[in-house]
Amino acid sequence: MQKMTEFKITEREIPGLLEIDVTLVEDGRGFFQEKFQKAKLVAAGFPESFVPVQENLSFNKEVGVTRGIHAEPWDKYISVVSGKVHAVFVDLRQGIDMGKHVEIVIDRSKSVFVPRGVGNSFQTLEPNTYYQYLINDHWSPDKKYLAVNLADPGLAIKWPIPLDQAIISEKDKSHPLLKDIYK
Repeated sequence: MQKMTEFKITEREIPGLLEIDVTLVEDGRGFFQEKFQKAKLVAAGFPESFVPVQENLSFNKEVGVTRGIHAEPWDKYISVVSGKVHAVFVDLRQGIDMGKHVEIVIDRSKSVFVPRGVGNSFQTLEPNTYYQYLINDHWSPDKKYLAVNLADPGLAIKWPIPLDQAIISEKDKSHPLLKDIYK
């Protein structure tokens, strides 16, 4: 019998945040892996309502590239094609779980489903990391995008590479603290 990709889903501490273990099939040539296979994912507990309309790819040349914390008005399915990241997800939805965060190391054997309103960020742990994601709405400059500062002391995120040694855009450095995002 031919081996195929399998998906195992675990719901994390943030409601709707799914950590997905993704197997791959290896042989002497390399490997094959289904990064997104909707029927198999839905059978494993993935939201059937997720219908991607856009795919994005972020290439990160150096170790320590740090992006985020961004919460867009859509759901997101994240995979790492090559390399490894330390990802942090922060619930930015107003309510009892606001500010709760989860950390997950993502490489080619893991994907993550992020529901709308949950902020995502990552820090590269290997050079030449390709971070890919599917989203179920199109980006638009007219939409409202929430963002929180990577160094927010209220979140106390323990980044593997200290932020003063990381590569961060000026925009990401200037995001507000969690306590100020709805003011």
